[in-house]
Amino acid sequence: MLNWIIGWSLRNRLAVLLGTLGFIIWGGYSMRHLPIDAFPDTTPVQVQVNTVAPSLTPEEVEQQVTIPVENVISGLPGLIDVRSISRFGLSQLTVTFKDGTDIYFTRQVVSERLNAVKLPDGIERPQMGPLATGLGEVFHYIVTGKGENPASLTELTTLHEWVIEPQLRQVPGVAEINTWGGRRKQYEVVVDPTRLIEYGMTMDDVAEALRKNNQSVGGGLITRAGESTLVHGVALTTTTDQIADIVLGAEDGTPIFVRNIANVREGYEIRRGAVTAQGDGEAVLGLGFMLMGENSHEVTRLLRERLDEIKKSIPDNVEVRIVYERTKLINHVIHTVQENLIFGAIFVIAVLLAFLGNIRAALIVALAIPMAMLFSFSMMAQFGIAASLLSLGAIDFGLVVDSSVIMTENSVRRISEDQQRGGTRSIIDIVRDASVEVRSPTMFGELIIMIVFVPILLLEGVEGKMFRPMALTVIFALASSILFSLTLTPVLCSLALGKNARERENWLVNGVQWMYRPFVRFALHFRMLTVAIGIAIVACGGVLFTHLGSSFLPRLYEEAIAVNLVRLAGVSLDQSTDYNSRIERMLLDEYPDEIEHIWSRVGTAVVATDPMGLEMTDTFMTLTPRDQWTSAKTQAELTQMMSATLEELPGVRPIFTQPIEMRMNEMVAGVRTDVGVKIYGDDLEQLNSIAAQIQGVIESIPGSADVSTEQITGAPLLSIVVDQQAIARYGIPAQHVLEIVEALGEIRVGEVRVGQRRFDMTLELDDRYRDDPDAVADILIPAPGGERIPLGRLTRIEQTVSPSVINRDWSKRRIVVQSNVRGRDLGGFVEETRERIELDVIIPDGYYVRFAGQFEHLERASKRLTIIVPIVIALIFILLVFSIGTIRDALIVLTGVPFAIVGGGFALYLRDLDITISAAVGFIAVSGVAMLSGLVLVSSIRQRIAEGMSVNEAIERTRLIRLRPILMTGLVASLGFVPMAINNGIGAEIQRPLATVVIGGIIADNVLTLFMLPAMYSLFGSRANGRSEDA
Repeated sequence: MLNWIIGWSLRNRLAVLLGTLGFIIWGGYSMRHLPIDAFPDTTPVQVQVNTVAPSLTPEEVEQQVTIPVENVISGLPGLIDVRSISRFGLSQLTVTFKDGTDIYFTRQVVSERLNAVKLPDGIERPQMGPLATGLGEVFHYIVTGKGENPASLTELTTLHEWVIEPQLRQVPGVAEINTWGGRRKQYEVVVDPTRLIEYGMTMDDVAEALRKNNQSVGGGLITRAGESTLVHGVALTTTTDQIADIVLGAEDGTPIFVRNIANVREGYEIRRGAVTAQGDGEAVLGLGFMLMGENSHEVTRLLRERLDEIKKSIPDNVEVRIVYERTKLINHVIHTVQENLIFGAIFVIAVLLAFLGNIRAALIVALAIPMAMLFSFSMMAQFGIAASLLSLGAIDFGLVVDSSVIMTENSVRRISEDQQRGGTRSIIDIVRDASVEVRSPTMFGELIIMIVFVPILLLEGVEGKMFRPMALTVIFALASSILFSLTLTPVLCSLALGKNARERENWLVNGVQWMYRPFVRFALHFRMLTVAIGIAIVACGGVLFTHLGSSFLPRLYEEAIAVNLVRLAGVSLDQSTDYNSRIERMLLDEYPDEIEHIWSRVGTAVVATDPMGLEMTDTFMTLTPRDQWTSAKTQAELTQMMSATLEELPGVRPIFTQPIEMRMNEMVAGVRTDVGVKIYGDDLEQLNSIAAQIQGVIESIPGSADVSTEQITGAPLLSIVVDQQAIARYGIPAQHVLEIVEALGEIRVGEVRVGQRRFDMTLELDDRYRDDPDAVADILIPAPGGERIPLGRLTRIEQTVSPSVINRDWSKRRIVVQSNVRGRDLGGFVEETRERIELDVIIPDGYYVRFAGQFEHLERASKRLTIIVPIVIALIFILLVFSIGTIRDALIVLTGVPFAIVGGGFALYLRDLDITISAAVGFIAVSGVAMLSGLVLVSSIRQRIAEGMSVNEAIERTRLIRLRPILMTGLVASLGFVPMAINNGIGAEIQRPLATVVIGGIIADNVLTLFMLPAMYSLFGSRANGRSEDA
C-alpha cells in the first residue's frame, strides 16, 4: 500500500502539487478563523442556582431555602456533586454533572425541578446563573465619577444598569453583564412607629395602601362607529410627593396620608457588596461574562470596542476605564508560543543545513514545518480546538520533519550512488526506491509516537480537558508528516534534487563519525560491560526519580494577582471599603512601577456568581509589563514582597493567588488555594475546633503559605424571639410583631417607573431603630384593647453570635482549612499533611476529613495512566514486532525508552523542576522518539544482515550509513524544544518541564542507544540470513 502511494504520487506529480496548494488554502482559512485562548476551558458541566432571601440569617437561609432546593435537585441524571453556600440573604447551589452531559439538557432538567420546590412566602423563586463557564469572567471595567461635580455612587449605578449594561449585553457571545458595588436606587417609605400608633394603623395597612395605589390595569376595548379604542387605567406613582400623598385611611372625615406617618425619600437598597478602586474610594464594577463555547479573544475585543462607543454618550462627570481583559493575557501567551515555534523552526532548519550540506534538500525537509502547522490548524478547527498555550505547547518541528529527514537524506545518498555507477536510472525510480526503503520503519515510528499520546486522550476531568487538545494537535501534526512524506516529499525530491545531486563530504558528519568509531568498537568488544553500564545507569535513574517532587501543573503567571483578604465576621460594609482603600493606596505607594490597576470587591454582586460575606475581600491587581518593574524580577518574587507588606496590617489574613487560578480551584474543588482540607460534620463549633487543630498542623509543615481556616461563625446577631404567651395575653397577632422586625430591613411593596427605568419601592422603619439595637425594644405595638405594648415585652431580644456562612457538600456541613504551597512540591506536601493529621488530630465519631485542590487532578491522572500506559506499551510492542518481524529485536528497540526516561528525569533534577502532568507528556513524547531512533537503526542492521553480512559487519556498516539521519532526527527533535525550555515569557512555565524532559531524554537516548543498542544487538539480536560472528 505504501509503495503504491509513493509510486502514484511520483507518477502524478502535478496532481500532488495542486492538492498541496489546496491544503495550503484550507489551512490558511482555518488559521484565520481559529479560536484563540490562553488556557483550555476546564470548567465542569455546572449549573448555579441562586435564591435571594432578603434579610434572612445564614441558618434560616439553610433551613428555609438551601435544604429544600438540595432535595429537589438530588437524583438528577448524571449528577456527581452538589455544593451549597448559605449566607445572609442568599442561597447558592453549584450543581455538577458528568463530563459530556449537554449543558442545555442539564439546565432544562434543573429548571423543571426548581419549578417544584416549595419556599416560604416572600422569598423569590430560585434562578439559574448565567450560561457561562467558570472562566467566563473575561472583562472588568470600573465606573467612577470625575471632574468638579462627580456623579454620585447612586447615579453611577443607575447609569451602569440602565445605559451601559443593556448595550454591552447586545455584544455577540456575551452571557451576562453583572454589576458589583454601587448603590441601587429605590424609593423608601420610612415609617415612624410612634406616629403609626397615633393613627391606630399597622405596617400591613401601610403596605396594602401603597400596593393598591400604585398600579395600572387594562380595560380592554371600546368600539364606537367601527373604531376600536384601547382602555388603560393608570394609578402609578412616579415621584416622592405622589407617594407621600397616598391616602391610608380617614379619621373623623380627615384623610390620613402617607406623609402623616412616614418620610418618603430616594435612597438605596441594603447593600450586599461594594467595590473600591485605585485607593480613591468606592466605584461601580462591571463584569463581562462570556457565553459558554465562545471565543474569549473575540468576545473581549468586541466588548472593548462597544465600550469605547458607549463612552461617547455618557455624561462628562463619569469615567469608564477597563481594568482587566483576557485579551492581554491571551496575546502574551500566544506571543510566547509563536516565539517558541519560530525559533524552534530556525534551529531545525539550521541543523538540516549543517548535516545535509545541500540547500535544496534542507528546504524540502523544512517545507514539512509550515505544511504540518496548516494541516494542524485545519483539523483543530474541525474538532473545535482553540489555539492555546497547551494545544500548541507540544508541537515539535523536529518530530514533524523526522520522516522527511530520513527520506530526503536517503534519496540524496541513492542519487549520489547512482551517479558513481554511471547514472543509468531515472530520477523517479531512484527516489521511489529510496523512499520505499526507509518509509516502512519511519512510518511505524511515527505511528508509535502517535500511539504513545493515546493515554493523554483517555484522561478525564480537568486534566483531560487541559491536555487532550495538546495530544490531538500533536497527532494531527504527525498525521500530516505521514501524509506529506508519502506524497509531497518524494515529488519535491524528484523535482528539486535532480540527477546531479551529490552526497557531499560533510566535516561535521565526518567529525562525529570519527568520534563515534572508537566508542562503538569498545561497545562491540566489551558487550557485557556495556550492557551492565546501561543497566546501572537506568537503576541510578530510578533512584533519582524518588528525589523528584510532584505537582499537577507549574504555576502559570497571569500578569495579574488576586489577594483574598479575610477580616473578623460582623465587620460593616463601610469599614471594609475604608480598609480596602487604605490597602490599595499602600500597595500603589509601595509598588508604583509594578501595579497598573488595583480594585477590591467585597460581598456579592447583583447576580451572585461569586458570593462572599462582607468580611471577605478579593483585591485584584493587573501588572505592568515586566521590563518596567523595579521592585522585583519575577511575579513570584513580587507576590512574596506584597505578602510581607500586607502581613504588617492588623486583623488581615492575605491569601495570594491569581484570577484564573483562583476560579479554577474554586469551581472544581470549592477552595481557592493549592490545597484544601475539608472537615465534614453537623455541629459548627465542633467543626471549628477540629479545623483549628488541623490549621496548627499545616502551619508547622515546611512549604505551607497563606494558611487559613474558613470563617463560618462569629457574626453578631440580634435575635428577636416572639413570646407566644405574651402576645396571646395581649391578643396581638405574631404577624404584627414580625412585620416590625421585617421592617428593620426592607419590605418591598412595589416599584416606581421613571420613563423606561424601574426602581423598587420599600417600606422600612426609621433609621434610629436600625442604627441602635437597644431602641428596638422600645418600639410600641398596638393591642386590640387600645394598649400600646413595647416590643421588648412581647419578645426576647438577645445579642448573640450566629454563623456567618454555612457551606455544604452533598447535604453535609463542612469547613475548609486551606493553604498555598511554596518552595516544595505539591504531592510531597499533601502526603506529609495527611500523615501528620492522622497522627496529631483526633477526629470525633461522625466527622471525617477529605482533601481537595489541584493535587486531586494529579492523583486521578496518575491512577488512570497507571492502567492505560501498560496497555499502550503492549500495543506498541505488537507494532514493533509487526515492523521488525521478531520479538527479540522488538525488545531491543524498546530498551531505548528507559534510557530516554532517565535522561528526562535527570534534566528535571538539574533544573529543579517537579514531575507535573506537563512533564509526563514530555516523557510520553520522548518515549516515542526513542523508539523511532532504535527502529531505524535496527531495521538498517537487519537489512545489512539480509544482504549476507555478519552481525558486527552489519552494525559497522549501519553506523556509517545511518549515523547522520539518526543524529539529525535526534538533534532536530531536541533543538525544536530548546526555545520552550529557555523562554521566560508569559506561559513559558507550563511548557518548560515538557521541553526539558524531551531535550534530556533525546540526548540520553542518542548517547546511550548509539552505544548500548549495538552491544545488545550483537549479543541478543536476530541473525537470520547472516553469519554468526563472535565479536
